[in-house]
Amino acid sequence: MIAIADFGMGNLRSVAQALARVAPGVDASITQDPAVIDAAERVVLPGQGAMPDCMRNLAASGLEPSLRRAAASKPILAVCIGEQMLFGASEEGGVSGLGLFPGRVVRFRTTMDEQGRRRKIPHMGWNRVRQARPHALWAGIEDDSYFYFVHSYHVETDAPGLIAGRADYGGSFTCAVAQDNIFAVQFHPEKSAAAGLRLYENFVTWNP
Repeated sequence: MIAIADFGMGNLRSVAQALARVAPGVDASITQDPAVIDAAERVVLPGQGAMPDCMRNLAASGLEPSLRRAAASKPILAVCIGEQMLFGASEEGGVSGLGLFPGRVVRFRTTMDEQGRRRKIPHMGWNRVRQARPHALWAGIEDDSYFYFVHSYHVETDAPGLIAGRADYGGSFTCAVAQDNIFAVQFHPEKSAAAGLRLYENFVTWNP
């Protein structure tokens, strides 16, 4: 069973629908119950909105201890702000994340595009993702495939071995990280057509 952690700030139904499409025989349950997360074989941590709201809602939900236990023992896929929540400090609201990974969350700096115009923030739309290293969740996904992004902040880390994917928006930025049983992405696989569905399919069978 796959638990989709519901702390009130995620793109939950789209994630559940994507998992149902790639693994129709798998029970993928949206849950607010820590016991369900403890019992699940694997966990998806989606996030959407502002980092301060996500961390506040997570604390109020009572799910944080079960998510920390899951992070120590079972496959986890974190999506969008779910990825940012795994890190320490965030510039968005000056809040702290879960601190599971070394690094911080920073806002995109203002840059100019090739036509001399300011790049819009948030970074929104399709962008290519370069796979920084091989990983089971990249299986069957061509390097430089397009994924769908909506975000104004991104993670920075001084641990190069953590980086699994990068994209460009006024400069290169980390958009996927992986360590042991955790894989996390800034983009939305559930909105990313065939490449995103393949990533979810890979997660369903991933045995780190």
